[in-house]
Amino acid sequence: MRVWSLLKTYTVMVYIFMFAPILVVLLLAFNSSQFGGFPIEGFSLRWFVKLYENDAITRAFRTSLMLGALTAIISTTLGILAALALVRYEFRGKDLITTFLITPVLVPETVLAVGLLIFLRWLHMPRSFGLLLLGHSIIALPFVVLVVQARLTGIRRDYEEAAQSLGASPLQTFFQVTFPLMLPAVFAGALFAFTISFDNITATVFWRPSGMETVPTQIFGMLRNSVSPEINALGFVMICITVGVPLLAGMLARYFSRKKI
Repeated sequence: MRVWSLLKTYTVMVYIFMFAPILVVLLLAFNSSQFGGFPIEGFSLRWFVKLYENDAITRAFRTSLMLGALTAIISTTLGILAALALVRYEFRGKDLITTFLITPVLVPETVLAVGLLIFLRWLHMPRSFGLLLLGHSIIALPFVVLVVQARLTGIRRDYEEAAQSLGASPLQTFFQVTFPLMLPAVFAGALFAFTISFDNITATVFWRPSGMETVPTQIFGMLRNSVSPEINALGFVMICITVGVPLLAGMLARYFSRKKI
């Protein structure tokens, strides 16, 4: 019993150590003091107002939102096609392709970022938004494939075969039978891809063109000068997005799973 008590205490201490900094950022975002530290002098939304009025931060938000949306669209589309091929068909090299698709999860982002950058430099291609979008799609694709593939494995082929026996074409079968059943995983995969892209900084630093900032790189640049209270407000917004989007994905997955046939 004593060992279990010590283990529980250690577990609680680890969670406190992990989440206490997040709680501090959430509290300081509403601190009226201009120094952005303790003690908290009063409740205020002034730093969120200044955040909204900061042109550099709003540009970074627009860039991150557009980049995350495009990454979600590309990686989800490719992930659906890859999952269908890997689950529904048998072909030579299937295991090799599966390993290739999952490799970005296994390789550290820094190694992947430097490798892709060196390869494109060898092709004499400059850093651009297209390169950044390509890199984020590569990083997010394995997560979409794994989520959709797990869902597709649980869908019985009897539904598809029944639709085709009634005269439906393969395309009609996919959009009217298979895709609705896959929808919870598709939504979850797309939202996870958006989140991965939105808060990525390691690879973004290597791939972004000069003069273009995303929200994480903007925060990193602001921290070089000083810890402004605006950073706490921006951190609060980032935490809400990166935590809220996966929670939304889970709720949508449950909602659509209740409607499966």
